[in-house]
Amino acid sequence: MSVLRQKLEQQIADQDKELSKKKQTVEKLENKVSELEQKLRYLERKVWGSMSEKRRLPEDPSQLQLDFGKLEMSEDEQELVKEALDEIKDYKKVHVKEHVKKVPVRQKLPEYLPRIEEHIYPEGYKGYEDEWILFEDTETSEHLELKPAEFYVRVTVRHKGMRKETKEIITAPVPNEPLAKSYASTSLLTDLMVGKYVDHLPFHRQILIYKRIGVTLPASTIELWFHSVADLMRPTYYRLKELILSKDYIQSDETTIPIVDNEKQKTVKGYLWLVKDIGSNQVFFHYNEGSRGQKVVIQLFKDYKGAIQTDGYTGYSILEKFDGITTLNCWCHARRYYDRALNNDKARAEYALAQIGLLYDVEHMADDQNMDDEQRRQLRVRLAYPLIRAFEKWCVAEYPKVLPKSPIGKALAYTITYTDGLARYVLDGKYRMDTNLIENSVRPVAVGRRNYLFCGNHEAAEDAAVIYSLMGCCKAADVDFKAWMNYFLNNVHEYDADYKKDLAELLPLSLKKNQII
Repeated sequence: MSVLRQKLEQQIADQDKELSKKKQTVEKLENKVSELEQKLRYLERKVWGSMSEKRRLPEDPSQLQLDFGKLEMSEDEQELVKEALDEIKDYKKVHVKEHVKKVPVRQKLPEYLPRIEEHIYPEGYKGYEDEWILFEDTETSEHLELKPAEFYVRVTVRHKGMRKETKEIITAPVPNEPLAKSYASTSLLTDLMVGKYVDHLPFHRQILIYKRIGVTLPASTIELWFHSVADLMRPTYYRLKELILSKDYIQSDETTIPIVDNEKQKTVKGYLWLVKDIGSNQVFFHYNEGSRGQKVVIQLFKDYKGAIQTDGYTGYSILEKFDGITTLNCWCHARRYYDRALNNDKARAEYALAQIGLLYDVEHMADDQNMDDEQRRQLRVRLAYPLIRAFEKWCVAEYPKVLPKSPIGKALAYTITYTDGLARYVLDGKYRMDTNLIENSVRPVAVGRRNYLFCGNHEAAEDAAVIYSLMGCCKAADVDFKAWMNYFLNNVHEYDADYKKDLAELLPLSLKKNQII
């Protein structure tokens, strides 16, 4: 009897164990289904709906206050938060700008364009004044015409002569051309670079355009010119890197660039790194065989001293161990996580978005009052920092109540993980809340890869990093890249002959300040 009982008990235990396993499996599958449903809703919204992070939330964030339990906040902390909320609310009542819709107006043709007149006379008029009376009053209309580009050959004729006194034969000097022993002129090289990096035209399309104009250029020749121009720019690029890494506040980011791997016979994903000086808006791109590894972070910033602001990429975590480096993170990235979580947990996501929105309201207050860095710092310490501390405590309280892998779970985890880095912007008025400025510098690369698709090898990607860097500096200085390229190619060889001259003089910002361009 006892043996039978033991067998039955063992069977029940085994069945309970099996049932427990099945319950765990069902729970995992349900979580997976929920996760996939969230991804589907996100993708549907991305394709069909609005992706704007600026949502219509209640003016008063207290309207979104949920019954999530009491936060562990002292009375002093609660009072600071209340005072901050009241001040922001009062300011917005008075200073929120009303949107004024612009009325479309037909644009006039620029006055600086040359005018070529054509005169049309009444039908039957043949120029005989005795048969017609022409009025001085006329009717005019303007049409914009385009003169097609054309090639021509500039022939340089160097004359020889002999001084009568010394009987020395002298030949006129060879003018400096951008590329030695090449028939490529400054104007042609500039057009190629502008075509590829401003207009995003692959070289093969430019070859077809030139062919229609009347000249056929081999692809191999153009690729050689491209590499040679990048080599000319490289010393100036290194000087730019040196200047940016000497600043006490920079931002860093990465973006993808497809590279042809000849061994694998396919394109692989490579990475371009960006580093931006927020003070001057100058930027440089860095390429290291397409790597996104932590070794690149060490290579770039091992000697840096100052503040570095980044997104949540884990490769930057090593910077926390470097002496003399202050790390900051990006509120815009935090906000995007909550924006993606709206379909998963609308209540929590909207509450979080409202709290982050309050921090941006503080920045708008500083902007509207044209505050200097110290005034902005004081405003942040008084209004933003108490809100950040309260938001952090809310995130910590809510995280155990959600699924870690759900969109809201990931959003809360991001905020909790990077709270210190997110809060440090209050320490200095020159620090930014987010990395939007450096993300804007990525756009030319993103547009370019949709057009010329890939770089042929690592060397071509390194060349692209050099050219993107100096083109980005042109944009930052509000200098036309074409005008800068012309000046650079015509003057760069002066710095070959005189090593005491500072290559920083060739940077767009310097040329703009000195009113050269």
